Amino acid sequence: MQKTQSSGMGILFLVVLIDLIGLTLVIPFLTYFIQDLATGDGFTDVGSRDLWVGIVLATYTFGQFLFTPILGALSDRVGRRPIIMIGLLSNTIFFIAFGLAQSLWFALIVRFLAGAGNGNIAVARAYIGDISTDEQLKARMGVIGAAFGLGFMIGPFIGGILTDPYTNFGGFFETGWWKSHPYFLPCLFAGLLSFMSFILAIRHLPESLPIEARAKPEENRNYLGQLVGNLIKIRDLSRPVQILILVNAIFLTSFTIMHATFILFTGMPIEDGGLGFDAKENGYLFAYVGLVGVLVQGGFMRSSLAQRLDSRKMMVFGILICGLGIGWIPYLRPEPFLLGLIPMTFIALGNGLFQPTQNTLLTLEAKSTSLDLGRVMGAQEGYGAMARIIGPIVAAFVWAETVDNPGKWDYHTVFRLSFMLAIVAVISQLALRLSHHGEEE
Repeated sequence: MQKTQSSGMGILFLVVLIDLIGLTLVIPFLTYFIQDLATGDGFTDVGSRDLWVGIVLATYTFGQFLFTPILGALSDRVGRRPIIMIGLLSNTIFFIAFGLAQSLWFALIVRFLAGAGNGNIAVARAYIGDISTDEQLKARMGVIGAAFGLGFMIGPFIGGILTDPYTNFGGFFETGWWKSHPYFLPCLFAGLLSFMSFILAIRHLPESLPIEARAKPEENRNYLGQLVGNLIKIRDLSRPVQILILVNAIFLTSFTIMHATFILFTGMPIEDGGLGFDAKENGYLFAYVGLVGVLVQGGFMRSSLAQRLDSRKMMVFGILICGLGIGWIPYLRPEPFLLGLIPMTFIALGNGLFQPTQNTLLTLEAKSTSLDLGRVMGAQEGYGAMARIIGPIVAAFVWAETVDNPGKWDYHTVFRLSFMLAIVAVISQLALRLSHHGEEE
């Protein structure tokens, strides 16, 4: 049994890692891609053009918001493995389609469908909950966090290099078609990586949820209505689970506000207060963030010291240090470059501490109250997706209104807002009273 669990964790790690490399490949160039599409559709003003960046980012998570809770509950009925494979196949198809986009509307549709089909993160966390003891949870959630870190280290680096092969590589790519599709190669590569992960899952990923432990069809006769109830009121979840989901949603809103505008800021001309970076340089920055994430989640979170520390305190510290890094961003200058790595370190460190500890606490609370892990993780991902919808849209509107403003209400505003939300996330968890044993209240 222990050997099967270890094998399952190893394969799950590889599946999630390969999938996340594909997902993060688009990060360095997505902003520039949407800016090009918006300009081509007639949005030439900086504010209105950049507004579409937030809208397209939100479209992906809107699909996740609608469908991830359903996929999470479905995994309680049919098992985790089939749902994971559906997500991988969805990524394969829609990454490639996205690279062929020539209009904003096509990009919006494809990103929505990609988000709707990919519930892998929620189901992967439920998978870990299925095969782990309470003592193993923190370390194993850290392993998946390490996959995130490696994905963020490798994916953006490759994505930045593969962008615009007509200019960067020439030769085979020196044709009119590649010149008019500068973002297709990284999207194609991302799709092929997801397909590799799909094949790996088919051949080697064992099912984690035994048939006898699955939710019965009669128990889920009205499960769609129950899911809607969970998303709107979280009616059937315990108070600690509700608070943990709320804290996660607020933190993600803060994080995605920063994420939606980070490249808008780094890509701004230096004379306007930005850093003047291109896709390749942004790829290097995100690769560094991923490296720190690997060290934190794959190294520190698996150490004996991390196992002895209180998860709740680590979660709160992670929110604070990440918020501090976010608030620092708009004050960066192109030189010295090393100084810019300090806030990026804070962001990666804070996120690396928050994610596995919050997921550990949530899983332990769900188990202590006999809630289905797929349903709880699906609800968390649903609210997290809602936060990732609200964050980019709020960021886009604030950025569009302030980017050209002089004085105090300039492009700094959106990052200050993100920092304040991180503080709200800390305050929100003050009412948290854990019911399971082994964690201090």
